[in-house]
Amino acid sequence: MFAPADFAENGVAVFPDAVDRQSLDSIRVHIRHLVDEFDPAGVRTVFSTGDQSHGRDEYFLTSGDKTRFFFEDGVLDDAGDLLVDKHQSLNKIGHAMHDLDPTFSAFCRSAPFEQATRAVGMLDPLLLQSMVIFKNPEIGGEVTPHTDHTFLWTEPQSVIGFWLAIDEATEENGCLWALPGGHLIPAKSRFSRTPSGDATEMITLDDAPYPDNGWVPLPAAPGTLIALHGTLPHRSAPNVSDKSRLAFTLHCIEASAEYPADNWLQRPELPFRGF
Repeated sequence: MFAPADFAENGVAVFPDAVDRQSLDSIRVHIRHLVDEFDPAGVRTVFSTGDQSHGRDEYFLTSGDKTRFFFEDGVLDDAGDLLVDKHQSLNKIGHAMHDLDPTFSAFCRSAPFEQATRAVGMLDPLLLQSMVIFKNPEIGGEVTPHTDHTFLWTEPQSVIGFWLAIDEATEENGCLWALPGGHLIPAKSRFSRTPSGDATEMITLDDAPYPDNGWVPLPAAPGTLIALHGTLPHRSAPNVSDKSRLAFTLHCIEASAEYPADNWLQRPELPFRGF
């Protein structure tokens, strides 16, 4: 299903068994180490794809060249203290581990990711954004329909997301859903910095909703890598199961594309690098 050779038609490609079990186990151990070392004191940023409230938070806005931790909605009390164990509290870690963390740098620049960029037609890819996405049991939140181009804008459109299942992803624990062929629909919105630079706004380009029909689930065994075109609508449901759905995402852009100065993700002291 969704072979790389058909990426131009579908906007999605699946690479089964792209990453071996040993590499998955090693990166899982490293993620746990990062969370072990994370001190949640003073961190209050909740990441939500619904209201995008994190877009007004300096902690988020300055994370493009950092490694930072973002909570799920509902895990903090009114005083900002955790209601659950910190290992169960996180929505994601982002956004520059691929350049700042030696373990993640080597992982992201390994053969599976580079080969996938070439297989879907990238010519001179730069590594832009990396994220550990937790979707913990019974608490992992919904990701509403969106496209990556909305959030990582280039002229012309060039971003492609590479989503890796570290745990098994099922319909019960919140696997990806995509709208094959939907990448031919122009982006309906753009998330950018306001002129002041200290906040963000979602600019509506087309208020017509995406079609209700045609969405397909993308269940994935551990080690499966899924490529998503920048204008491909995709989403995921909440994790209502007792199984974790740990995943990792790397976003790449073409070196030849223009990366606007009003994109939310900026790296003033950390130039983009390729493989």
